[in-house]
Amino acid sequence: MRAPAPAYAADLNGETIEVARATLGGALVEAFDLVGEVSFHVERNAIIDVLRALRDTPGLEYQQLMEIAGVDYPDRGAERFEVVYCLLSLTRNHRVRVHVQTDDVQPVPSVTGLWPVAGWLEREVYDMYGVLFSGNADLRRILTDYGFRGHPQRKDFPLSGFVELRYSEEEKRVVYQPVQLAQDFRVFDFTSPWEGAAYLLPGDEKAGMPQEKGAQTPLSADAIVKVDAAKSPAAPARAPSQPYGKTAEGTGETGAGKSGPDGGPKPADPDVVPSKGGGQNQ
Repeated sequence: MRAPAPAYAADLNGETIEVARATLGGALVEAFDLVGEVSFHVERNAIIDVLRALRDTPGLEYQQLMEIAGVDYPDRGAERFEVVYCLLSLTRNHRVRVHVQTDDVQPVPSVTGLWPVAGWLEREVYDMYGVLFSGNADLRRILTDYGFRGHPQRKDFPLSGFVELRYSEEEKRVVYQPVQLAQDFRVFDFTSPWEGAAYLLPGDEKAGMPQEKGAQTPLSADAIVKVDAAKSPAAPARAPSQPYGKTAEGTGETGAGKSGPDGGPKPADPDVVPSKGGGQNQ
């Protein structure tokens, strides 16, 4: 019998926080147990030692780095960004999150020495939020295009961006240029047209203009119905008891035939003798 998948060990949250406080010491700023998940807020410069302790300490043993995510809090002040490390313990079937705060100037120490996969994840956080990582030997953009300006996951990044690209027929190549949106696309009015908007839509001004000389007068719906009725007169309705077509003269026209077993036509060949009980074609 196949063993069921192990359940998430949420009962280990309290034990994990106690062991982490004893192990991390002053590097641990705060520890939370909210909605069944454990979060550690640690000092930025101690992130390498913290993650190494969480990986190698018995009773913690978070062997895998699952994700590095970025969060933007524009109203926080100086250190508006958070870098979140998501760790998984395979032996304990438990997960924790480690948070550090920073800005777009002070770099976060890279953890590529602990987990090589962190190089790709740190590049993504740098590309989306602009957070720097010291010690990452290949800190380049990974999701956006060459020449992209800004960091699209910041809360103050405009939805239209700063730079757009297009193919230039004159230069026969793709060129970059500042975003140029028409004013019509910058003004949004969410008034329902069914409630009666106070503005005119494009083309509404033609309704109040005088009709040009020689133009055909538009017909109303009633006039169109009357014209169609004059071209194709309706036939008088039939009475419910009125017969269809001519009156049948005999049973051959009505298809009634004769009643009884002898009513059908006789076989042309006198040698054909019907079998007892009849057949499929008899």
